[in-house]
Amino acid sequence: MDLLIFQAPILMVQASMDGILLGILFALIAYGMALQWGVMNIINIAQGELVILGGYIAYTLYTGLNLTINWKIFDFTINLPAIHPAWGVIVSPIIMYFVGVGLYKLVINKVVDRDLFISILATFGISILTQQLMNFIFGADVVVAQSNFGTTMLFDNSVTLPNSKIFSAVVSIIFAIGLVIYMKKSKLGRAIRATAQNARAAKILGVDTEKVYAATFGINAALCGVAGALISITFTLHPYVGLPYTVRSFMIVIIAGLGNLPGVALSGMGLGVFEEFADYLLGTEFRIGSVFLLLVLILVYRRFKLSRKREYLK
Repeated sequence: MDLLIFQAPILMVQASMDGILLGILFALIAYGMALQWGVMNIINIAQGELVILGGYIAYTLYTGLNLTINWKIFDFTINLPAIHPAWGVIVSPIIMYFVGVGLYKLVINKVVDRDLFISILATFGISILTQQLMNFIFGADVVVAQSNFGTTMLFDNSVTLPNSKIFSAVVSIIFAIGLVIYMKKSKLGRAIRATAQNARAAKILGVDTEKVYAATFGINAALCGVAGALISITFTLHPYVGLPYTVRSFMIVIIAGLGNLPGVALSGMGLGVFEEFADYLLGTEFRIGSVFLLLVLILVYRRFKLSRKREYLK
């Protein structure tokens, strides 16, 4: 085990700052999960796959698109020039919103108000299908969209921060604040909040809960699209790397609770710092494993607290 990080304080600063920037991005993904979980009572196992799909949309902007369709009466070519992948933070959420609404109308609307385990199975199926579709369309190679944003040097060039990470953190904060304002000021936002508090009462008062559920799942997918676009320029993309993002989001929501944006932000940054320290101490190969181990410990702890509470009530 490498304890150099504790012997060189500047490495602790490097790990902490990397972790905070990374955690802000995690928090954005978790906020989307918390929103649709709180409103629809659905645990979305496909959260990570929606993130990666959003990343591939941004990557397609980066590489450009030259697609020829020649099937029966259809014969045309789509030719889109390559643009900077940062535009993905605008294009990807728009496309992913409609993907989310489509998934709701095809699958999710059939499991709303059903047993939570049913929603887990349904979204697990979406996860597997999305993985296979991404593998078929984009291939199994690991890819990254080069942003060429450069780096920022701090503390006499002792701490190096990629500008892509700083950009990702800033964009995540902007979208999170924008969504909070939208939820408080807009008619649809107020309807979503009312449905989250009591769906039956909201329906009696005239709220179209079906529209609210579709919009909520679409907003969650749009946030995944933003996060995916940021991941495409900050990290790497692969059709089968969505699960860790699902686990991170689930862990953050479990710690912070539903409807607690400050808690989600703090939990996300804490998880990011934990990952960076695990990377330094255990090595990159154990980074994801440490996240899964932390999830197990959190679930065991919560189970222990729940059992203690039940004993007290007896």
